[in-house]
Amino acid sequence: MRITSPAFRSQGEIPQRFTCEGGNVSPPLLIDVDISGVKSLALIVDDLDAQDGSWVHWIVYNLPPTTTTLPQGLTGPLPTGARQGTNSWNSVGWSGPCPPKGRHRYVFTLFALDTQLPDIGAPTKPQLELAMRGHVLGGAQLVGTYELQLSSRDEARRT
Repeated sequence: MRITSPAFRSQGEIPQRFTCEGGNVSPPLLIDVDISGVKSLALIVDDLDAQDGSWVHWIVYNLPPTTTTLPQGLTGPLPTGARQGTNSWNSVGWSGPCPPKGRHRYVFTLFALDTQLPDIGAPTKPQLELAMRGHVLGGAQLVGTYELQLSSRDEARRT
């Protein structure tokens, strides 16, 4: 099982267009699942270097097991049956990297599940993790990094 992006390499820098300083659009993702018995996929993207230990940027669940790609800037209809959850900004959908200070790591975690989850609305990360408990067959991660690219004028204003 693998999750990759043609926009950045694993452990590499996430391009600015996918962040709060750019277009704030979701990056393109490629998915390869070779596990039998998979009924759905779930994706959680979070910042593990956030002050509170985790800042959720995107949640998607009930992706069909045949999903092989999530296109850049996914704002339109999701694959049939898929739903999005609530991120740490208390909104549904992608909210790109925007670390307050320093370089942060953003982890795209893909889960293969042995069931399609019931409609749980727009769950938070803990709610989705609870719903997935006992159903995870496997997983994969893609890690990207980002640090704000502030102009000299903005940097002077911050100090």
